[in-house]
Amino acid sequence: MDAILTLTCKDQPGIVHSMTTAVLACAGNIIENQQFTDPTTGLFVMRTRIESEQDLVTASRTIHEALSHLNPTLEIRENSRKKRALVLVTKESHCLRDLLYLQELGELPVEIPVVLSNREELRGLVESHGIPFITLPSDKAGAETIIQRTIDSEKIEFVVLARYMQILSAVFCSKHEGKIINIHHSFLPGFKGGKPYHQAHARGVKIIGATAHFVTADLDEGPIIEQDVAHVSHAATPEDLIAIGRDIERRVLSKAVKLFAEDRIFITGSRTVIF
Repeated sequence: MDAILTLTCKDQPGIVHSMTTAVLACAGNIIENQQFTDPTTGLFVMRTRIESEQDLVTASRTIHEALSHLNPTLEIRENSRKKRALVLVTKESHCLRDLLYLQELGELPVEIPVVLSNREELRGLVESHGIPFITLPSDKAGAETIIQRTIDSEKIEFVVLARYMQILSAVFCSKHEGKIINIHHSFLPGFKGGKPYHQAHARGVKIIGATAHFVTADLDEGPIIEQDVAHVSHAATPEDLIAIGRDIERRVLSKAVKLFAEDRIFITGSRTVIF
């Protein structure tokens, strides 16, 4: 068995020793290991890849028992198993196209069993990849009921907002805290409301960018996962900025999804640790 272990607990003496002892107890061997202690929260996080002679169920039971004294948040996933992602979209296709393309290439280790949308524009794109496309009702409560039902029925492990232009309720965000990834443009200074790239052009910005983050009840304020920027000049038109922005957005979102799928993201308070 080849597995990924992720551990979060209060920093304390003997954590690494306890982990190595636990791995030995399940006839295992450590292949990779990364760890960090967050000085702000006092949390210790660790990502460990192991090989074991035991099956996943047996090894998981052994490791959980051996580490229980640490009172950790501990997850063990077979490395070959892909996480199941629910993708939500509206009408812009660039982020969705990149996710589907990278998944088909085998470069994005996720399964996308279904795509949900509040619009019909992207149905053809989704169904051309052999993935069911479901249209959500216009009212928020009805839409979130279907989203939750899909999460339950499809055994969804995380949600990706690939330019889904609807605000999720605080209740839904809290229920799935640390499991919803969103992408938004990030400018210096910030431009809110309609046509942000036109606002940026009017102010003569020299850098544009995008941020992938976890969704919280506070709009666009969740822990940041990935960011990127591009330098632009006075010669760039609003249309140029939009095109450059699309490219950054798709790359940043796909990177964030891959990091999550590979169990490389740890939330420590309002920040993330990325391995």
